[in-house]
Amino acid sequence: MPIVAHNALPTFSRLKQEGQQILDPHQALHQDIRELHIGLLNMMPDAALAATERQFFRLIGQSNQIAQFYVHPFTLDALKRSRDARAHIDSYYEPFERIREEGLDALIITGANVTGPDLSAEPFWEPLIEVVDWAYDNVCSTLCSCLATHAVLEFRYGQRRRPLPEKRWGVFPHHVVDRSHPLVANVNTRFDVPHSRFNDISREQFVSAGLKVLAESDAAGVHLAVSPDGFRQVFFQGHPEYDTISLLKEYKREVKRFATGARPDYPPFPESYFGLQSRAILDEHRARAQAVLEHGQEVPGFPEPHLLAGLHNTWHDTAEGVVGNWMGLIYCVTNNDRKLAFMSGVDPDDPLNLGV
Repeated sequence: MPIVAHNALPTFSRLKQEGQQILDPHQALHQDIRELHIGLLNMMPDAALAATERQFFRLIGQSNQIAQFYVHPFTLDALKRSRDARAHIDSYYEPFERIREEGLDALIITGANVTGPDLSAEPFWEPLIEVVDWAYDNVCSTLCSCLATHAVLEFRYGQRRRPLPEKRWGVFPHHVVDRSHPLVANVNTRFDVPHSRFNDISREQFVSAGLKVLAESDAAGVHLAVSPDGFRQVFFQGHPEYDTISLLKEYKREVKRFATGARPDYPPFPESYFGLQSRAILDEHRARAQAVLEHGQEVPGFPEPHLLAGLHNTWHDTAEGVVGNWMGLIYCVTNNDRKLAFMSGVDPDDPLNLGV
């Protein structure tokens, strides 16, 4: 929660210049201490539906130990679901119509699996535009993750993602570009972020669209950016919400696809994720798997239990810091009425008073 500048102490202005959120006393008097209502538009496929819920719920809950969060998961009816996934959604998710009627303070939009290079041909395209357009007018801030970032950059900013020569997959070092922005205040200036994608939106595309890049990687490109107003739309191109084992599960799935003939080549290691011992274990498994496949035999079980102790999480603390900043900033400017985006006196074109 932010500090109130209740007198003319120079430290207040110095901290504000450094990106720390400092409240004017008049603004503080008009804040209502209350819960925040966060929407989670979960577009992930059935196999990742519940895991994605847990990842984002965990990231929200661990980002701030004082505020109370009500997280409202929902999805798009246009996405095809299995019977079990549909039962889960019908039991625990809310329809968008109710979300729209009752309002939100903030919205998170997950990634999604796609069937081809043209996002506008995907079944979620039109319904997603409807949600994003509604949120822009009625929700304080929207955080887009990976595929959602690519979709919003295309239909709102005219920037179409471009295919990469090969999958960008692994854990990559990043650095903060603009240390004065309050979204990255007090987080590590260098930190890791997992990526897992076949397409990219370049720094040049973000900048030409008028967006502000806050964190990027020399190897993986832009990770964190914000809309021209500085806050109403936040874009992740990586996956800071990932669990420690998320990339392991992806690698295991790709090994299984090779074993069943669904992919012709054995999958490469995700970059900077497995240690030397884990690589040796996996190299041995690969040799055994390829040997038995040549004789038409069943591939041996994946050695997951032998790999878990060697995995390390080098991104979650920074992810909590960024999301915690995001939640705190929302708390400072959102209206007490969750149907309204901002409290009285907040400029929607510069809600954080950054002078954009």
